[in-house]
Amino acid sequence: MATSSDQHTSSQTVAEHGSADSVPPLLQIVGLCASVEGTPILRGVDLTVESGKVHAIMGPNGSGKSTLANVLLGNPAYEITDGSILYKGEDITAWPTDTRGKAGIFLAFQEPEVISGVPVIQFLRQAMSARQGIDLSVLEIRLQMMEWMDKLGMDPAFGERHLNEGFSGGERKRNEILQMAMLDPDLAVLDETDSGLDVDALRTVARGVRTVREARPDLGVLVISHYVRMLEELDVDRIHLLIDGVVAAEGGPELGARLEAEGYDAWRN
Repeated sequence: MATSSDQHTSSQTVAEHGSADSVPPLLQIVGLCASVEGTPILRGVDLTVESGKVHAIMGPNGSGKSTLANVLLGNPAYEITDGSILYKGEDITAWPTDTRGKAGIFLAFQEPEVISGVPVIQFLRQAMSARQGIDLSVLEIRLQMMEWMDKLGMDPAFGERHLNEGFSGGERKRNEILQMAMLDPDLAVLDETDSGLDVDALRTVARGVRTVREARPDLGVLVISHYVRMLEELDVDRIHLLIDGVVAAEGGPELGARLEAEGYDAWRN
């Protein structure tokens, strides 16, 4: 991973992105290169996410979409070989995962893990206490959880079940949206949240994301998806097309319509 001496300094960041009085983008990825077990995957990704906007990353299998999600959350299995990740104008390229989470970056996993013996409410208590830096009581968590479950149309008994144990695909994804709502991040990265969902479940998850955004209009969302339908449900502001580890094209919803009609072949070279 690139060392701190290799990254942009604060003064460089100001020089590149405006005066000290200007508000930097929520997330800015600059020339990001990353490898897995010595194999290059990301080959110079440039991408910006603004607060209050929904950005989407699309691309064929093997293009680097999930690698990018893991790199953004600091997964140590992925080595950053060049470039920078700026969050609210601060270089976080070398930050560990827990520090990124506490700073307000959330990742909804493509395949949420099962944690046997840990009820959803206890998991949320630990995660929220770490995020806020205080020891929250079970009662405080329960009250917030009940409020959000009502907004999201979830069964209150859900909170007593062990995390993802015996959950359907749709239940796992809705649980991720509940976590996102309660952890109150500034940036949410949704890694193929629509994977394995039928149309009804997809709409339910998308409705949950919209509900959270209504409560947090400044929330920035970066959704990684294969399906234009999901982007339509989320009313995406900007689409970034990732091909062979680089952003090959960017545009509004019209780019999604073109991808659905033409596929990825037009951009592969």
